[in-house]
Amino acid sequence: MAYSKRTLGLLKKAGVNEGDWVKVTTPAAGYEGIILPRIDAGNPDALVIKLESGYNAGVEIGPDVNVERIDGNDGQRPERKPASEAAKHLAANLPQISMVSTGGTISAKVDYKLGGVRAALTPEEIYATTPELAEVAGIKSFASPFRTFSENMTPPEWGKIAVLVAKELNSGAKGVIVTHGTDTLHYTAAALGFMLPNLPKPVALVGAQRSPDRGSFDGAQNLLCGAYYAGHSNFAEVAIVMHANSSDDFCNATRGVKARKMHSTRRDAFRPVNDLPIARIWPDGRMEEMKSLGKRDDSAKAVADIRFEGKTALVKAYPGSDPGILDYLVGKKCRGIIVEATALGHVPADTIEKKYSWVPAIKNAIEEGAVVGFATQCLYGTASPYVYETARMLHGMGALYCADMLPEVAYVKLGCMLGRSKDSEKVKKMMLTNSCGEINERHSQEEFLY
Repeated sequence: MAYSKRTLGLLKKAGVNEGDWVKVTTPAAGYEGIILPRIDAGNPDALVIKLESGYNAGVEIGPDVNVERIDGNDGQRPERKPASEAAKHLAANLPQISMVSTGGTISAKVDYKLGGVRAALTPEEIYATTPELAEVAGIKSFASPFRTFSENMTPPEWGKIAVLVAKELNSGAKGVIVTHGTDTLHYTAAALGFMLPNLPKPVALVGAQRSPDRGSFDGAQNLLCGAYYAGHSNFAEVAIVMHANSSDDFCNATRGVKARKMHSTRRDAFRPVNDLPIARIWPDGRMEEMKSLGKRDDSAKAVADIRFEGKTALVKAYPGSDPGILDYLVGKKCRGIIVEATALGHVPADTIEKKYSWVPAIKNAIEEGAVVGFATQCLYGTASPYVYETARMLHGMGALYCADMLPEVAYVKLGCMLGRSKDSEKVKKMMLTNSCGEINERHSQEEFLY
């Protein structure tokens, strides 16, 4: 423990240890919860308690503070029991889905002895965190190819997930849920869209913005709606299934190639861009299809094509940016570069100080055999070479304008296409061929800031 001697003495006198369920009374208020280990920072005289609501409270120890251990279950808060045998039997008669866990907040559970979270690795533990799941689908199999924070994810990990998803779909699963950290969830969703061409069944990517020890935990609803999507929907799409708003009303299922994390902490952070959700899904199983897309075919086989050109880059153009970054990447034998360009796909060109012009560096990169593509950093709208003169000139040099693809999606797609062909012209044609809904030629008013 990192508590002060004074606090430790009070706990010892009360016969209380970390992880015990206690009642703490002060002259101003009373609290019930679990005593947590105290981090090194902060007041060592403050007792940290995990409340029933999921939030933590700090209570400064003083002469009028009383700590009482609540008897029963050895002072521990009872764990939520795993799914009963009846629930498991019920799940066995429901659609059987597979779950692939890669880490992240969504695949954790609270350890009440330690007051923290750990990985939930078994179907029983998953049912325990979301018992309603047993009434929606059975978990046919559970696999965890690796465990990592999503910011540590790389293209080889995308490939491992794709291979495992295809294997599960081909072994009889009605659909697959991939649990994943939220930082780069949209990158992985896009990668699975391209690495699982002609997908025959639904794949849901699910994450959580809040940890399971908090009252605002969103993972249970996301997982529940993801199970409805994977096990009950008629879609054959890779979709991110997450909260649609800041309340617990329903979730959006959004195509993985049209979704982006648009807020660092909000539960409804994942939004469709240049698109609408393909469905709204309620925790009670109601589902409203918002787009007419390809339908599931349970008799078809899934195929994973995980070829990816690692020497693919994503860079950003901005006022004063050094075009030498392109020369550097070309020197590193980079085969593909997506430039996050301004507005319709512009970069500094006719600059007052010539050293800031990107035109010579782009020309050199293309001549060296690299595919250079532009995606708009506006996110909404399209990159087009047919409006302004400079864009026409760059397009004439061989630069690629990536329509309404998000920059991250264009980067992932370019890496996949370069993995499948060494012919730059063929790759450019493949980039502008709509393969899994990443390009929308028409946009509605409703899509903007949906």
